[in-house]
Amino acid sequence: MTTRTDSLVPIHAVSYETFDWRPRAPEMHSRAEVERQTGPYDAAITPPVATWSPVISSEDSANVEDATRQLVEFDHHAQKKLGTDNPALGPMTAMLLRTESASSSQIEQLTTSAKQLALAEIDEGDKQNALTVVGNVRAMEAALALADDISENSILAMHKALMLHHTGFPPEDAGRYRQEQVWIGPGEAGPRLADFVAPHHDRIPGAIDDLVSFVRRQDIPVLVQVAVAHAQFETIHPFPDGNGRAGRAFAQSILRNKGLVGSTAVPISAGLLVDVRRYFDALSEYRKGDTGPIIRDFANASRIAATTGTLLVDELVEQLEESRKKMAGIRADAAAWKILPTLVGQPAVNVKYLKRAIGLGEMAALRALDALTERKVLTETTGKSRGRVWQHGGIFDVLDSYASMIRRMSAR
Repeated sequence: MTTRTDSLVPIHAVSYETFDWRPRAPEMHSRAEVERQTGPYDAAITPPVATWSPVISSEDSANVEDATRQLVEFDHHAQKKLGTDNPALGPMTAMLLRTESASSSQIEQLTTSAKQLALAEIDEGDKQNALTVVGNVRAMEAALALADDISENSILAMHKALMLHHTGFPPEDAGRYRQEQVWIGPGEAGPRLADFVAPHHDRIPGAIDDLVSFVRRQDIPVLVQVAVAHAQFETIHPFPDGNGRAGRAFAQSILRNKGLVGSTAVPISAGLLVDVRRYFDALSEYRKGDTGPIIRDFANASRIAATTGTLLVDELVEQLEESRKKMAGIRADAAAWKILPTLVGQPAVNVKYLKRAIGLGEMAALRALDALTERKVLTETTGKSRGRVWQHGGIFDVLDSYASMIRRMSAR
């Protein structure tokens, strides 16, 4: 019996340069903390990756190939299940994108329920985390919309979309590189005791140019490219906040750019969420000169994404079919049929949303909602005469079940 040994996939480790630090607001900290954080510190220098050539074992190559195949099969499954001309395919992509956004945010300890997120999308509810996650949804949307041309500008646009919805973040800094030193780990007044000190801000433009050149290459297996590009992005840490979420949106953009998936979004962050500690450890190993752990983590996350995403698609389609049966007898050209596929991506709606999303007039929207309520497709949940909200309970049950499944996997 042989024991599997994970092999090294070498890359140049980060190097360091020394700067001097003095706390910016010493009056905000204890004298002991100010003393600890005054003096020299080492900031990372990211090695160039544009010309890196991976040397991967046959086992890791097979692992990446299998995970890639499963992602492609997942994408094809979603198309086959709905049909490429089905009006629900777009909302299905929106729901998968929202699922990916919620999982990506949860990695950063930003949790919200599917219901709160859907309510935030129609300007209902008051959960701050939900509003923050909406920003991540916008970043993911921008990542896919801009995937045809991955560039410095598209990376900045992703961050702008993300942080414009982030309470407390200066709007003028959304979509701009940081102009100060940042670090990960302990140290309120400075970086001298941090776990990782990101590169000095003057190095960011050059490092991003090198990263974009790497992503544009066509001679590297896509999942390897995605994993390494993501790890390099996180090491550069180009923004004052939102780097993790922007970096996972960047991964989605590369997957779409390379044509690995075309019709759907892939909930890879749900796979990473299953073992967050392993994910962060893999990023640390990358900075030490081994891409193997992050490549294997992305391959594993891709398999989880494909498997759980397929179940999610199937169960959402089942809800759609059950709703269609309940609507038997409604006139084929009735507005209710236009609303139905929209519910896959937005299972909580109000009149204002339907006017904006599918162009219904107010009275037409109300009549359609009444019809869907009578058929028990929707439930009006507010009990108010104004500002009413309708929800599809079955779709929310599916989304809650999916979130529970990911939590159970992470608890193993």
